[in-house]
Amino acid sequence: MLTLKFTDGTITLSEVGEHTALIDGLAVFDGRVGLWRAKASHYAQIVRRLHGQVPYADDVKAYAELSVHESAPRPLRPYQSAAIDAWLAAKRRGVVILPTGAGKSYVALKCLLACQRSTLILAPTIDLVQQWVSDISQRLGRPIGQYGGGEKDLQDITVATYDSGVLMMPWYGNRFGLLICDECHHLPSGVTSTAADACIAPFRLGLTATPERSDGMHARLDELIGPEVHRSQIAELEGNFLANYQAEVLHVALDPDEQESYTANRKEYLAFARKVGIDFGAPDGWQRFIAAAARDPQGRHAMRCYREQKRLSRASRAKLRAVWELICDHAGERMIVFTEDNDTAYEIGRRFILPVMTHHTKGSERKHMLAQFRNGSWPVIVTSKVLNEGVDVPEAAVGIIVSGSGSIREHVQRLGRLLRPGAGKVAMLYEILSANTAEAYTSQRRRSHVAFDGEEEIDWS
Repeated sequence: MLTLKFTDGTITLSEVGEHTALIDGLAVFDGRVGLWRAKASHYAQIVRRLHGQVPYADDVKAYAELSVHESAPRPLRPYQSAAIDAWLAAKRRGVVILPTGAGKSYVALKCLLACQRSTLILAPTIDLVQQWVSDISQRLGRPIGQYGGGEKDLQDITVATYDSGVLMMPWYGNRFGLLICDECHHLPSGVTSTAADACIAPFRLGLTATPERSDGMHARLDELIGPEVHRSQIAELEGNFLANYQAEVLHVALDPDEQESYTANRKEYLAFARKVGIDFGAPDGWQRFIAAAARDPQGRHAMRCYREQKRLSRASRAKLRAVWELICDHAGERMIVFTEDNDTAYEIGRRFILPVMTHHTKGSERKHMLAQFRNGSWPVIVTSKVLNEGVDVPEAAVGIIVSGSGSIREHVQRLGRLLRPGAGKVAMLYEILSANTAEAYTSQRRRSHVAFDGEEEIDWS
């Protein structure tokens, strides 16, 4: 009899005989073991093809049917109901796109309850894993497993980091019927995608505010999780389910000596790039510049010049003065100051005696800082990238972007940190740019999103 087994994160099929047409395109013959082999993620498709066509033994499926209930259900918002209905209609596979603060995790909980199958939830950071474990255990009133951060507790409902998911799948990839991927734009990255490939879960849900990736790999989400089934934009929810907001871009001029240094350093590194034929507009332009700089003493000097002009545009004295002016203008309001790099974050912290949170900040210290921010004892917090994504940040009304990457996702995520609704609340997001520098091009890329269509540009120079 044709038999399916789960083997090291794959499915092996024995005694296929003349039925190879039924698994065409889903499995290949593995001559090393004399068996047909398929990705674990093809489990549901293979079973559907075999069902009613040929007798088979299924030794793969090891997930359980559950009977879990929410202890205190709350009303669903219309867009949450629409997202859940669309996911159910798509055979319980697909990606739901909702802005930060719109209640993605509650949508996931309702999908879990609709499936009633053993569930694995993947999240990119241990902070998010712990947040999921705390939230679901409270809502369902039952123990929730955790993998990652030193924990290896496997339960019918388990939360793990993506990295832990990759490592555990060869052993436990057949233990879950529902796979939920939080911040699912991480999933297509390199080896991370094997967390989905090596899992048999027939039901899959992806959650994100911004699925698009600059490398185009977001196209793989359809294969790994399912199609986009619902999308709500910030503008659709603003004023009802999210706070009203305003976005302003402030252009500040470098001090004369900094402008002179910026221009000289930029001229040096661009001259080297032209000399060795580097086109920064090409997909591999930056990688080629790094390689050329490593081989040539003049190139190493050019790299130092690149870093210096970048430092000047990211953290000029004029920018820091503008940060202080905005902090004074919004005295008494809770605000987050965002930077691209740790050095700038620490410089702002030292200069204005403000708490700074980076990836170096320990978990216990982060919790203390966010608690102080929540109760208003520390009304301003400075961070590099730690608060961009996922972490449940207390309500803030003002965001100040001192520097950032060209990522649209990062920019939208930073706005999302401010959009918790409040009576009469109008959130303010300021982006400070160094005038007459290349920052304008980076800023233009990251603001290519409908959320920033109505923003105002102001020249402070």
